[in-house]
Amino acid sequence: MTRRHWTQWPSREALSREGLTRARRMLTRFVRFCVLAVLVWTAVNQRGVDDWALLLLPVLLIASVAAAWAFFRTTLDHRLWPSLGLLAFLVAVAIFTQWSGFIGPALVLWCGCAVSALERLPLAASVPATAASLTGFALVNNDAWLTTAVIVVGLCLSGYVLRLDAEARGNAQRLLVQERAARAAEAESAALAERSRIAREIHDVLAHSLSAQLVHLEAARLLIERGADRDQILERVVAARGMARDGLSETRQALSALRGDMTPLEDFLRELVASSDGASLSVAGERGPLAAEASQAVRRVAQEALTNVRKHAPGAKTQMRLEYGPVEVALEVRDSGASRPQGELTVSGSGYGLLGMRERAELLGGTLEAGPCEEGFMVTLRVPR
Repeated sequence: MTRRHWTQWPSREALSREGLTRARRMLTRFVRFCVLAVLVWTAVNQRGVDDWALLLLPVLLIASVAAAWAFFRTTLDHRLWPSLGLLAFLVAVAIFTQWSGFIGPALVLWCGCAVSALERLPLAASVPATAASLTGFALVNNDAWLTTAVIVVGLCLSGYVLRLDAEARGNAQRLLVQERAARAAEAESAALAERSRIAREIHDVLAHSLSAQLVHLEAARLLIERGADRDQILERVVAARGMARDGLSETRQALSALRGDMTPLEDFLRELVASSDGASLSVAGERGPLAAEASQAVRRVAQEALTNVRKHAPGAKTQMRLEYGPVEVALEVRDSGASRPQGELTVSGSGYGLLGMRERAELLGGTLEAGPCEEGFMVTLRVPR
């Protein structure tokens, strides 16, 4: 045993009643009641005792019960010297009762002090206290020396077994508290992750819708500054209104996705391509189930990529390819480069689109690559299925 093992207190969980079953609580109370009954019965039926000792016995009995209760409290608080003082008081009461002729109560007090000290005190303090109590018991007990030795060994084993049992219960209580804390932390982490997911969905939907509206409204502003006719300006305003309507529809779709009710991915991409001029879609690989997060990532990246094509490469042809792999799904969006002159309209936007798409992919354990290709610009997303 190490030095720490000798000086370490039993844990507070082990010394408290926390974690005790109802049956065990009832058994403990029954044992205490039996001990108290034995004390009273042996005292009342004791013969050859002076009257003054009989008068003093109730006071000593009440004092012993109070001292035992205080001993349990001070050991629970890990207060060594008060605990040893109370134990010494109980030993003194045992000595006095034995001297007064009350052999039965003295034996009970000797045994109780020995077992309680071994169960509730650090071993460095409990071993001497137990040895002193059991020595007093051996001197008072009138049985044969072999019987007394067996009883002493049994009391030592009982006290140590109770100590080990209490420590096991205390460890179980600490593990239970840690498990509850871990579950609470896990629930909080899940809530934060869900909030982040909702925030990403709302951001992606609004960013796509508002940036598309901004494209048309910026175009309308440029047309007004250049003195364009009413029909051209109206066309841009109507397009912006259509984008707002589409954004509202996408917001509703995002809310449905958050509830777990999503339209099939390929249908969504076909509708998205159909609403974009010069865009086409091809699907390859073996279809199969796709995780909701992966499906949402593909949807949002497709939306953002097409929005960027409209903003930065007006008039470009766009090829979108969705490929199902054994363990991942890949989306490739390639444009042919701007076919119309780029004006002030192309610099609108915050520039956070690619960063947001890359963060979304990395959160799912995937990758996103974006950069110039042979003719224009290409975005490639790969996420686990």
